Amino acid sequence: MRVSLAFVEHRVNIWLRFGRPVRETAMDRWRRIAVFAPGAVCCRVQWAGNAYGTVLWRLMVLQAPMPFDDAQCVAGVSPGARILLRVEGDRQVKVVLEAIDAIEQIGIDPCTVAATYWRTLGNRLAARQPLPAYTAERHAAHLARELLQ
Repeated sequence: MRVSLAFVEHRVNIWLRFGRPVRETAMDRWRRIAVFAPGAVCCRVQWAGNAYGTVLWRLMVLQAPMPFDDAQCVAGVSPGARILLRVEGDRQVKVVLEAIDAIEQIGIDPCTVAATYWRTLGNRLAARQPLPAYTAERHAAHLARELLQ
């Protein structure tokens, strides 16, 4: 999976909040491409503004598809990805960024968080329900489940 990243001061900023790319290639001063192995998880944050202020906040947690798996079309992501979480708007993006910070504070790499947690987080945000905390116990259960598969 190839993820396009960009930075144009006061106009566009597309960056990775977390993720471990296999390699990164600089296209020019403003653009980069991060390449991820199949199954890898990353978080791409997109901000856009104009002379009047912020016009777009978007955050997506993406998983690189395995060969021959289905993938959803995402602008700037080739050939596509599994969307585990997608939020728009400054309030929702801020809430998810705080959740990611909380996961990192307990010593868990967000790349290894259960895909079901990201989906649950997105569903709870959409339904305006209380958000679940990702605990060390939940992470241990996820890792044990992965070992059994």
